[in-house]
Amino acid sequence: MTGRTGVRRVILLTLGWEDLPKTVSVWGDTSGERLKEPVPAVLCECDGGWLLLDTGFNPALIRDATLYHRFHGRNGGIEAILPGPGEPLEEALDQAGLSLDDVAAVAVSHLHNDHAGGLRHFAGRVPVHVQQAELEYGFSPHPGPEEHGIFRIDYDDPSIEWRRSTGDADIAPGVTALLTAGHTPGHQSFLVELDESVGGGGFVFAFDAADLTENIDQELPVGGFIGCSPEDTIEPIRRLKAIAAERGLRLVPGHDPVAWPALTTELARRWPA
Repeated sequence: MTGRTGVRRVILLTLGWEDLPKTVSVWGDTSGERLKEPVPAVLCECDGGWLLLDTGFNPALIRDATLYHRFHGRNGGIEAILPGPGEPLEEALDQAGLSLDDVAAVAVSHLHNDHAGGLRHFAGRVPVHVQQAELEYGFSPHPGPEEHGIFRIDYDDPSIEWRRSTGDADIAPGVTALLTAGHTPGHQSFLVELDESVGGGGFVFAFDAADLTENIDQELPVGGFIGCSPEDTIEPIRRLKAIAAERGLRLVPGHDPVAWPALTTELARRWPA
């Protein structure tokens, strides 16, 4: 591994789906369309081991009817869907030929329940990268965070080893967290640069800074935001587009029901398990 500075393999995971109105992803949408959006996670093979970007749902809050009503019931227009009977993250890692023990570090784009619900797997085990502003909001008084789909039960564990950033930060060889606040106060996207030994290039993973391809192509504000106006969420999209264009990288929306599975298949063929 001497001299390697980039990511050597990228695996996309789908840890569930959300059936929701399109207006959740595109502010002001009047189509009445509902989408079945994937719940994303990304594995990056770096020097030092695998870095996991985002962790999906906490399935206990979905399978138990009382807990589902308690937590997800506030967002009645959004249906959380799990991919199988077991733990989504463990099952997805197994399909990739990996296990939880192979994950050397985690980073979360933000603390929404469909991104932070698997953090419990890593408490006391590996460091978790997050923006300081996101933690401050996540631990702010109720009911604010929970009304916005941020469930403290997913991340309020004193044994989580938080690695806090206050802006853009290199978090692993070839991976840079990019502060893209708006959707949440400390949302971060990720620049993933591939090592020259595997052809170079790479990706900018927007996560919820841009849910859909049309958020990017048409520079449309996202449907969810905290502490800002819908129009304020366009600036992070433009920033990510500029970074991707400058470096010749692909900008990947976070929840697109067409783009995400297509790229998942493409990368699985490039790097089979």
